[in-house]
Amino acid sequence: MIDIPSAESTADDFEDRYGRRPDGVWSAPGRVNLIGEHTDYNDGLVFPFAIERRTWAAVGHREDRLLTVHSGAMPEPAQASLDALSPDGFDGWSAYVFGVVWAMEQRGVSLEGRTGFDLMLASDVPLGAGLSSSAAIECAVAIALNDEWELGLTRRELIYICQLAENGAVGAPTGNMDQTASLMGEPGHGVLIDVRAETADPVPLHFADEELELLVIDTRVHHEHATGGYGARRKSCEDGAAAMGVDSLRDLGEADLPRALETLDDETYRRVKHVITENARVARTAEVVQQDGPRAIGDLLVQSHASMRDDFEISCPELDLAVETALTQGAVGARMTGGGFGGAAIALVDAGRAEEVGAAVEAAFAESGFTAPIVFVVNPAAGAHRDL
Repeated sequence: MIDIPSAESTADDFEDRYGRRPDGVWSAPGRVNLIGEHTDYNDGLVFPFAIERRTWAAVGHREDRLLTVHSGAMPEPAQASLDALSPDGFDGWSAYVFGVVWAMEQRGVSLEGRTGFDLMLASDVPLGAGLSSSAAIECAVAIALNDEWELGLTRRELIYICQLAENGAVGAPTGNMDQTASLMGEPGHGVLIDVRAETADPVPLHFADEELELLVIDTRVHHEHATGGYGARRKSCEDGAAAMGVDSLRDLGEADLPRALETLDDETYRRVKHVITENARVARTAEVVQQDGPRAIGDLLVQSHASMRDDFEISCPELDLAVETALTQGAVGARMTGGGFGGAAIALVDAGRAEEVGAAVEAAFAESGFTAPIVFVVNPAAGAHRDL
C-alpha cells in the first residue's frame, strides 16, 4: 500500500529529519488546465483549476543563513546559503525551492538580516504528467516563506515570484498560468485568467451538479519544459507576432487569420492559428459553462485537442489514443492538458463511469504496446494555504 502524504505526515517527516517540530506546514495544489494551452505567454486567456493533489512544505527557521531541503522523493538533500544565491549554483530539483528565494530577492525582498530555514517537501502531484508539479513546489515554498518571514506579499506578487523562479532559476520559458491556478484556486471553481489584464476570476464549474467527473489520464510519457519543443513553440509565437506587426498574439483575432495565412510561412501560421483560436475557445468555454452547464463544453474540448495535435503539434500518440478512446466510451469531451510532448489527457465523463472509461483506456494502451497509464479522478480544489 502506497502512503499518501499529508500535512501531518510531512510534519512528522520534518521532525524525524531535523529533530524538532516545524514552525508550520503549508501546501499548494497541482492544476488541471480545462482549456487554454500555450496562450498564457501570449498574453491570452486560460481556464485551469486547482486539484486535490498537493505539495506540502514543512518549514522551521534556523539561526544561521543556511537553507536545507529534504524530500522523500529525492535521494539526496540540497542546501544553499542566503549569502550566495545564484541560479548557476542550483542543482536539479532544488532550483524549484531555492529559485523562489532568489526570485524574492530579485523582486525587492531584502535577505539581509534574515535567518535560513530547514524544509521538508512531500507531494502526491505526479511528476512530468502536465499537472504542474513544479508550480506546486514553488507556490508551497513561496506561501510558506511569506508567512515564515512575515513578508506580507499579496497572492499576485507571489505569482510573479514563482514565475520568475520557473523562468530564471529553472530555465523553463513558461507563463504564469500554473502559479495563478495554484495560488488562486477555489473549491468547485475554475480560474479564468486574463494574463494581459492580470485578472483571475473564479468561475463555477458545476461538475457535481451535472453528475460529471473529470478524469485525468497520465500517459507516463514525461516531458521537460526547460528543453525541447516548448521553447521552440514560444519562439514561433514571438516570430509570428513580429511578422504580423503586433506586440503579442493577443492583439489578433480570428478575423486576422486570412492575413496571417498570406503573411506567415505554413508552420508559423499554424502556431499562430492555434493561439488565436484557443483564446476564442477559452472565452467561449467560460461563457458556456455558466450559461448552459459543463455538458455543453464537450465540443470545445475536442476542438482544442485537434488544434494542439494538428496546428501546434504538441500531442503524441499516447495522448491521441487516450482522447480517442475516452470519446469512444462516451466522454462528454476530452483533450490533452498541459504543455504537451507527453503528460496527461483529461476526459469529462458521467459520474460513476470513470472506472469503466479508465479501464478502456488501459486496454487500448496495452493493445498498442504503450506503457500502462495512470488514471484518476480530480475535483476543483482550494489553492495554496497553511495547513498546520
